[in-house]
Amino acid sequence: MAMLCRKVGAMDMSDAVIVNSSRLKSVVWNDFDRMKKGDTYLAVCRHCKKKLSGSSTSGTSHLRNHLIRCQRRSNHVISNHGLGHCFPARGKKKEGTLSLVSIDQEQKKDEAINLGKIKYEQEPMEEETVNIGNNNFDQRRSRYDLARMIILHGYPLTMVEHVGFRIFVKNLQPLFELVTSNRVEADCMEIYAKEKQKVYEVLDKLPGKISISADGWATTGDSEYLCLTAHFIDEDWQLKKKTLNFIMTDPSLTEDVSSEAIMTCLMDWDIDRKLFAVTFDNGASNDNMVYRIKDRLSQNRFLYLNGQLFDVRCATNVVCLMVQDALEAVCDVTYKIRQSIQYVKSSQSTLAKFNEVALEIGVESPKWLCVDNPSQWNSTYSMLKDASECREVFFRLQEYEPDYRICPSDLEWERVNAIIGCLKLFVEVTNVFTKSKYMTANIYFPEICDIHLHLIEWCKNPDEFLSSLALKMRSKFDEYWDKCNLGLAVAAMLDPRFKMRLMEYYYPLLYENSASELIDDVFECIKTLYNEHSIGSPLASLDQGLTWQVSGGSGTLVCSEKDSRDKLMGFDKYLNETSQTQGSKSDLDKYLEEPLFPRNVDFNVLNWWKVHTPRYPILSMMARNILGIPMSKVEHGSAFNIGKRVLDHDRSSLRPTLVQALMCSQDWMRE
Repeated sequence: MAMLCRKVGAMDMSDAVIVNSSRLKSVVWNDFDRMKKGDTYLAVCRHCKKKLSGSSTSGTSHLRNHLIRCQRRSNHVISNHGLGHCFPARGKKKEGTLSLVSIDQEQKKDEAINLGKIKYEQEPMEEETVNIGNNNFDQRRSRYDLARMIILHGYPLTMVEHVGFRIFVKNLQPLFELVTSNRVEADCMEIYAKEKQKVYEVLDKLPGKISISADGWATTGDSEYLCLTAHFIDEDWQLKKKTLNFIMTDPSLTEDVSSEAIMTCLMDWDIDRKLFAVTFDNGASNDNMVYRIKDRLSQNRFLYLNGQLFDVRCATNVVCLMVQDALEAVCDVTYKIRQSIQYVKSSQSTLAKFNEVALEIGVESPKWLCVDNPSQWNSTYSMLKDASECREVFFRLQEYEPDYRICPSDLEWERVNAIIGCLKLFVEVTNVFTKSKYMTANIYFPEICDIHLHLIEWCKNPDEFLSSLALKMRSKFDEYWDKCNLGLAVAAMLDPRFKMRLMEYYYPLLYENSASELIDDVFECIKTLYNEHSIGSPLASLDQGLTWQVSGGSGTLVCSEKDSRDKLMGFDKYLNETSQTQGSKSDLDKYLEEPLFPRNVDFNVLNWWKVHTPRYPILSMMARNILGIPMSKVEHGSAFNIGKRVLDHDRSSLRPTLVQALMCSQDWMRE
């Protein structure tokens, strides 16, 4: 080989031609040109121009060895990158392996990278690993890292075929073999399958029940999707949620078909027996769908309280529906205000005159006036509120601007002010509902009761405009309240700062003379729910053929299979049911008799129950299931949206199974 290289090095190259090397797979050809002179193939180093054998029978080891010694290549890499690049390693290596020399030694520390709250797991290195110095390059792991990046940030799959991206990657890491969008798609599906198995195992081991929320998504086309999300409190008393399915739906299909599709998803995850509640938007079509799911589960006696807590409606959604009623009532005035703001900002002279008039009558500078985004109702509220403060300025502007003829009348301004008062309440309540990504069910009862009280007062308003609007809003609210008031009250009772006292405060304000009877009804449901949990608790797991024993000296309860021939299982159940009549107090009695926990800003209800689980073992099971119900399913970023969330163009154009894989995997990786 050495003799051949010396002969090649002395060869005259004047009539040599460059040969297309695109079919050559080895990464070393990124640094060589393959040339042909007569019947001889040569490899010419692109850095120092040295000529070596390029014959297919010569292999590539001599080319790799040259790159180690090539001083010009080393200088080029250091000057361009500030670090050592990709050098073949000396010594005997496995087939297909290289080594990576790098000043940065951090890559070899962990296989799992945590960026903030994002758990970004790297694939374990396998046969495609390339060792260079003290570091590694793994083609397969890098390929999966690329797929994870695309999933995590919602990038289009086709980005891997963009010229700019390919150039960037080649310059950053020439050893990386670029992939097609089809290859990335396959990698994303494989990642989805692995991540799904992890989520399945998490759900399978949960100590409590699971509640589901269903959220509709639109696309840039005509398709629609339904996102199913699981909400639960884990064994460490942390409220979690996981996207389970992202399925394409057909609005023309009946509720039977839609409910069957949801049941199929639940059974695929094997959580139909663990289901505690479902949260949908308010609407008649959802009523029928929930009824069918509830009926299916009730036949197998899977639901507590005969399903009275099963049907939950999104609190943020009902607020949004009432907001739309309010905005519709002043849509004509809102249009005038938008046009007025645009007119003021249409020219510098008009804006200057507007500011001058504002200064004369003592109104704060209106530089913050801006037109709203109609798809975000809180921006419409801000526009109306800001414009209302400049009411006199708009009125006076007509004297100086004869072309300005769209100023609202006094009556219209008064109606806008009435609507602003309604919207202010709704903005405050929505902010409470979405101030955290994980909101436990106990925080909703006082906020919903406050809305209820305001609606009662608005309906009594002598102004027919406001009272008729309030009646319209209250009809939507009453539908929501009828379905959700029991769950809201039970969740509030499980807050040790309130217990039954919050109900005892609000119900007389809402129901007057009927309050006492209604409170008794709620408390009877609470006792029934507690008794159902006591039968299924670790202290009395009788129907499932399980018994709980003290493990060794640890004092912890461990579950073991109960002898199916045990004749005294009925006796155990009898003891459990009659224990209260023999003088011992239940968890519920002890909890309600003890003083309220002081209210403070930093209180965390889940931490409280985590600490007090040993004292209230049965009631804590009930708290775990109730507090995990998603009373609102809307995240902060879309809390003020009017309409469904919309998939971007790239995701909308993909096949449904791939969309589901990308959307679910993205959620799991972010968690």
